[in-house]
Amino acid sequence: MDNVDPRQLRVSNAEREHVAGLLQKAVGLGLITLDEFTERTDKALVAQTRGELNGVLTDLPFVHQATRPPSEQPLSLHTGSGNVAQRGHWEVPAEITAECGTGNITIDFTEATCRHPEVTLRATCGMGNIVVIVPRGWGVVLAEATSGMGSVTNKARDPRAAGQPLLRVYGRAKMGNVKIRYPRGRR
Repeated sequence: MDNVDPRQLRVSNAEREHVAGLLQKAVGLGLITLDEFTERTDKALVAQTRGELNGVLTDLPFVHQATRPPSEQPLSLHTGSGNVAQRGHWEVPAEITAECGTGNITIDFTEATCRHPEVTLRATCGMGNIVVIVPRGWGVVLAEATSGMGSVTNKARDPRAAGQPLLRVYGRAKMGNVKIRYPRGRR
């Protein structure tokens, strides 16, 4: 899957809606007519691949800075002494950064949609805790684990199931904890 042409990757409803919003902006700027807007939006809403979806935007000058779909924009979670949680239904990007001081961060992938074969997580905590919850079947690799008085632990060690993402974790814990685990009980 590493050699897949990015134009052949499947697109989500969120990506289709993002492109429809860009087309609406193009009408407002006078770059396309209402008829062109209707035609392009119809194509965007039935697009199955990135190539098809991006095809309706290629001649619009402002979109070349803004066409990154949500799943391709890095996610950055930060807290000093509070709590931050990313859970529920969300689109997983290829890169995630989590940093906490004395607070807590929870990243729960169990209801998330991940279209990437590999996701990189850089988790750094001072005296706080970062808890990462992955569904069974996901592969988890501790690419780097550094700790002072804290700990970096991976309790999600089952083999990766075919077609499931690989989470590559770079964990650093000074006095806190970075813990990767499976969900507890039933949802």
